Parts: sequence; C-alpha cells; structure tokens
Amino acid sequence: MANAVTVNVSLKGVASQSLMDWYAKADNAIDGNRESDGQKGSCTHTALETNPWWRVDLLDVYRVTAVTITNRGDCCSERLDGAEIHIGNSLENNGINNPRCVVITTIPAGETNIFQCNKMEGRYVVVVIPGRSEYLTLCELEVNGIPAGNHLLNHHNNFYHYSNTH
Repeated sequence: MANAVTVNVSLKGVASQSLMDWYAKADNAIDGNRESDGQKGSCTHTALETNPWWRVDLLDVYRVTAVTITNRGDCCSERLDGAEIHIGNSLENNGINNPRCVVITTIPAGETNIFQCNKMEGRYVVVVIPGRSEYLTLCELEVNGIPAGNHLLNHHNNFYHYSNTH
C-alpha cells in the first residue's frame, strides 16, 4: 500500500453543515466543481453563527494525505481565515473534537489550497471557524486518501480460510 494512489474520496461522501443559508447546501462542496463564484450555485454557505462547521462523512475510514479547499472568489475570502480542519472517527461536538490537521491562515479569493494531513485516519473531515460569529463558505473540498484497512490482507486471509474448509 506504500505506493497506493490517493484519490478524491469526498465525491462519494455525505456532507452536512451547521445551518444552511442562501440555499447553499452542504453537498455543494463535494460536487466536483471548483467554481468559486458564490452566486453560481456551487458553494456552501452557513448562516451567521458562532463556530459554524461543515462536515463530510467519507462512509469509511481513510488515511487522509491532503485536504484541498477552494475559497469563494466573488467576495468574503477572509471568512476562512483561522478556520480549522479536523479529521477523525468521532461525531462528538459534530466532529470538531477530532484531531486537528491544520489551521488555515488564509486562502486568497477564488484560489485552491492544498493542506497536508500526513495520513491522519478518519471517517469524518470537518471544517470549523472556532471562536467567532461568521458565515462558513466552501466552494469545493477534496479529500485525498487511501482506505485505512489493509483490504488485500483481509481478502487473502478470507481466501485462505475458505480454501482450507474444502
């Protein structure tokens, strides 16, 4: 698995967010479209609230190598300043209590930045803006990772057990 190719595993995930605003659904961030104009329907948008969050359930545990975020380009790019990316298997506090990968210092308007997460394991990837009242907008979030389980070994062991029963 050392040479396994990582792919964007968020595309098949299930997204949710704290409170929706402007009809900007959570799954807009995992639609495969990096369009950064918030008026064109491909970005998320929470209501104005304290500690707004967005989360993707990857539906399996992955070793996350990187998280790629496209920021809004038509306005408000500073909203993501200080946001945090958390990765783990817990839904406690909406997944915010999971280990932190990174604090986002800034992503320029309309740009896409890659954040290395060093194979952190988790089913949930969460973006939160902690400690202030803000809108959270993501125009795309991509999660690159590989399955955490050693599926080839498990498959081999099942075959071995099966072949010994005959």
